[in-house]
Amino acid sequence: MPGRFWRAVFVAALASGVVFGTGIQAQAQGQAQPMGEMKMDHVAHPIPTGPLKITFDGKSAEWTTAALAALPHTTITVYNEHAKTNQTYSGVPLIALLSPLGVPSTPHGKEFRLYLVAEGSDGYQVVYSVGEVTPDVHDGTTLVADTVDGKPLGDNGPFQLVTTGEKRPARWVRNLVAIRVQSAQ
Repeated sequence: MPGRFWRAVFVAALASGVVFGTGIQAQAQGQAQPMGEMKMDHVAHPIPTGPLKITFDGKSAEWTTAALAALPHTTITVYNEHAKTNQTYSGVPLIALLSPLGVPSTPHGKEFRLYLVAEGSDGYQVVYSVGEVTPDVHDGTTLVADTVDGKPLGDNGPFQLVTTGEKRPARWVRNLVAIRVQSAQ
């Protein structure tokens, strides 16, 4: 039964466009690429080894752990209701990764129709409005974190989406693999 579950998760991820560590450009050109290795932790959650893919308005960017580590980092300390302790995360503000794709860092008018869907390797998805991730509008900080308490994230992936100002970490996405920015009609 566990094999069928993970096969279904993997098929669903592929169907939704989530790709774990494959050559996306090569796939677009019709070239076969081997699948990236998926590591399994002690509770059998898939830990992606491939990049984080962010898409908006026909443009996309991929972030590897090395590429993200090279960017300026912000550190936040938040109370994690699940762990019942304060944790210090370090990562890149999400808006810094969205802006180069054309997502406005100071949204106005119709730009407030933009929202993003963040997805983990396990299929968990959450929604944020563009206003919630831009410091121009919201006083919270949303990070694509790559460390917690000075160490790699471990079972929570190479990347985790973490936000300050929330009462519980329900919208924190561990093993973050995709962020799609879309517009409400």
